[in-house]
Amino acid sequence: MTAPKFTLPLLVPDADIDRQGHVNNVAFVRYVQDVAVAHWTSLAPADVRAAFTWVVRRHEVEYLRPAFAGEELVLRTWVGEPAGATWERFTEVLRAGEDKPLVTARTVWVLLDAATGRPRRVDAALVARFAGT
Repeated sequence: MTAPKFTLPLLVPDADIDRQGHVNNVAFVRYVQDVAVAHWTSLAPADVRAAFTWVVRRHEVEYLRPAFAGEELVLRTWVGEPAGATWERFTEVLRAGEDKPLVTARTVWVLLDAATGRPRRVDAALVARFAGT
């Protein structure tokens, strides 16, 4: 499956800057989560968002280059392959106007039934919605 990419612009706030003068690694992980949530919200209708929720099982993050306060970033994400109740997601953080990522991430998310908190298989309808078919 080759899913379409979703993008979200971000202006780096001063609060995300660490003692070394660049965006803290924890802030980058938050960006990965923020763009995933924005992607989900943009494609899943209200009834689906009410019925299901997601939790992270794994983050794999590679920090390649720093970002700094006031910079315009582009958060870009897309889904990979679902497997049972899990779905991998890929994310890149780029400086606006550049193609070389500052950070790349692969995250594994688990779909949960919002009412029971139990894992729920990622079904074909959900895959089709995110695959753009």
